[in-house]
Amino acid sequence: MMRFLIAAALLAAVPHQAMAQDVPGIEICTAEKTMERRTGCLQSNVNFLKSSLTKASLDSQQKIDAANRQIDALKATVIGLQNTVAQLQGQVQALGKSNGAAKDSSKDAPKAPAAK
Repeated sequence: MMRFLIAAALLAAVPHQAMAQDVPGIEICTAEKTMERRTGCLQSNVNFLKSSLTKASLDSQQKIDAANRQIDALKATVIGLQNTVAQLQGQVQALGKSNGAAKDSSKDAPKAPAAK
């Protein structure tokens, strides 16, 4: 019962008619009879389109800037990986040369008997 009274009070407090709001957007200006109203309507459309283009331009520029930052970070990562690969290849070649020299010297040296 109490819930019903609270709900009824809230519904009574809410105005039934909503206030009209001027929502920006494209309007059909040919319906206007007077030249002043038609001109005002067209100017409103121009202002809306201009603000929409400005907003879209800013959004796309932010996306391009973010993509460029990501590309720069990826380039730095690739350079680091290339340096690491070059170092590893140098180490592999050094190990290959030292193993080859060790094999050559072991052929010349007499073999020691195996300990039991």
